[in-house]
Amino acid sequence: MYKKEAKINCPVFQKQEAVIRGITEKINEAKGVQEKAAYAEELQKEVKVLLSCPDYDKEKLDCESCHFIANLRKKTTDLIIKAKRLA
Repeated sequence: MYKKEAKINCPVFQKQEAVIRGITEKINEAKGVQEKAAYAEELQKEVKVLLSCPDYDKEKLDCESCHFIANLRKKTTDLIIKAKRLA
């Protein structure tokens, strides 16, 4: 399957993206909801770095794209953690 790479020109995003991808792979490989939730909590910390970026500029498309992606990831981790509570 073809996957388009994010082309966001930002050193903070590039650094965090590598970390986030690694954690996302762990979530996808995890078997149970408890294990997935543990990785999701770790991922939330990394996403928070993007959402609290001191260089954020709402006028820059790269910043807007970064925050959009980070917010989607945060919502996904929130769902995984909520599933843990329901299990």
